[in-house]
Amino acid sequence: MKCLVVTGGCGFIGSNFIRDQLARYPEQSIINIDKLTYAGNPENLKDVDSNPKYRLQKLDICDHEMIQALLNATKPDAVVNFAAESHVDRSILDSGPFIQTNVVGTQVLLDACRQANVSRFVQVSTDEVYGSLGAEGFFTEETPLAPNSPYSASKTAADVLVRAYCHTFGFPGIITRCSNNYGPYQFPEKIIPLFISRALDDKPLPVYGKGENVRDWIQVLDHCRGIDAALRQGRPGEVYNFGGHQEIRNIDLTRLLLELLGKPQTLIEYVNDRPGHDLRYAIDCSKAERELGWKPQVAFRAGIRETIDWYKGNAAWVNRIKTGDYLKYYEQQYGDRHRKTGAN
Repeated sequence: MKCLVVTGGCGFIGSNFIRDQLARYPEQSIINIDKLTYAGNPENLKDVDSNPKYRLQKLDICDHEMIQALLNATKPDAVVNFAAESHVDRSILDSGPFIQTNVVGTQVLLDACRQANVSRFVQVSTDEVYGSLGAEGFFTEETPLAPNSPYSASKTAADVLVRAYCHTFGFPGIITRCSNNYGPYQFPEKIIPLFISRALDDKPLPVYGKGENVRDWIQVLDHCRGIDAALRQGRPGEVYNFGGHQEIRNIDLTRLLLELLGKPQTLIEYVNDRPGHDLRYAIDCSKAERELGWKPQVAFRAGIRETIDWYKGNAAWVNRIKTGDYLKYYEQQYGDRHRKTGAN
């Protein structure tokens, strides 16, 4: 593969994916399309910004004319779509941006990729499209889609669009769905970085309801390696699930974080539950293991320790996120380099 386009590459998972791709495939060029909204932080990739094989292009995936022009000019071998509004609480307050980016943006990418004859498209989705599980069972690729939040509904719509393009046009699309990610560069509105940050400042950790909701956690690099396997080995038209084989209740996750941080359990604060809060997510990823030869490698407790160490060692990054100064900081440090045009 000579050229790969990644959308939303300045976000948490996308930035980890790009860094891993550049390390594993040094001959491959990567064009990162990102709108640079609140969670799209160019600083996440400052360590590769000078790499001649990497280019950041500030664009909105809903801008069909600009997206089409870029794909026609660069002729990428594949597109991996991470670009999405992704926070459930924000979607409950205002679903509009989620419909626009997650649904309309995906439709724009699909049409542009068809016109540019892109030979591979990976839609990065979420296990939340499956809805909620009871105390037993696992989500498989055959589980009916039953989203329960505006966020998951928008991701479901995008997935169904990809499926329809595969069926109608023979489009070379692949869908990946993953359980909850954790690791470096995660925007601190999500539970693990939020609780690490608040605990370090000796602030209360707000746990929804009684904290009995269960999530399956996967270290972000394990997920990125799964996406890479689907990109290079997956079958067009197929769905692949990725999970970490690590289920834990939110309250037990909170207690573990406090334990590893050496902070008192009295920092736990129970708050009113989120509307429509799904009880349990758990992934059956045997299809990915069987067809792609992929398995999660990072043990949960060790991965959480490494994540805590990363946030402790990157306090300046966290503080810039808290104050909203990260885009200003990037402009001061790197000028107009994220507006580069032309192919690498």
